[in-house]
Amino acid sequence: MHKFEKIWMSIGTGSLILFLVILGVSAVHAGHTPAASGIETIHPDYVRDDNRFSEPGLYESSEEGYDYDLYYVASAFRYEPAEVEVPQGSRVRMQVVTTDVVHGFQVVNTNINMMVEPGLVSTYGTNFNTVGEYLVICNEYCGVGHTDMTSVIKVVPEEGDAEDE
Repeated sequence: MHKFEKIWMSIGTGSLILFLVILGVSAVHAGHTPAASGIETIHPDYVRDDNRFSEPGLYESSEEGYDYDLYYVASAFRYEPAEVEVPQGSRVRMQVVTTDVVHGFQVVNTNINMMVEPGLVSTYGTNFNTVGEYLVICNEYCGVGHTDMTSVIKVVPEEGDAEDE
C-alpha cells in the first residue's frame, strides 16, 4: 500500500473512532431524558395519587386561556375516561399520563398526536369548534390489546345554541 493511502486510511479510521467515542460519552454522560424545563413529571406508580388523575375526565380549568382541563390515563389497553363530552367552542388543555408502557394518543381527523411516556405528563391545548364524535386511538404498539385501546370525545352544542326544530 502506498504511503499516502496509509495516511488517509489512518485519518478516516481515527475520525470514525473519535466520532463514536464522543457519541458514546455524550449518550452516557447526558442520559436520554428530555430537558427538565417546561416538562412535568409524575412517577407512574403514583399517578392515581394525583388529584387530577384519580378520577380522569373534563373539569373547568383554573389555567388562564383554557375553559376546561381534560385528564386522561392510559393503561393496559384502555383510556380513562372511555367517553367524554366537551361543549362546542371550548378551549381545552389535555393532559395525558400512563401507568405502564409507552402509548400514543391520537385524536382522529385532528392534529392532536402525542407520545405518552411513563413518568411524563403529555400536554396539548386545542379548540373543539366542530360538533361531532372524535375517536381517540393509541398509535404506538403497546401489546396484544393495542387495537382495542380507544376513547371518544363528543363535542356537543353549548346549551342555548341548539337549533330550533
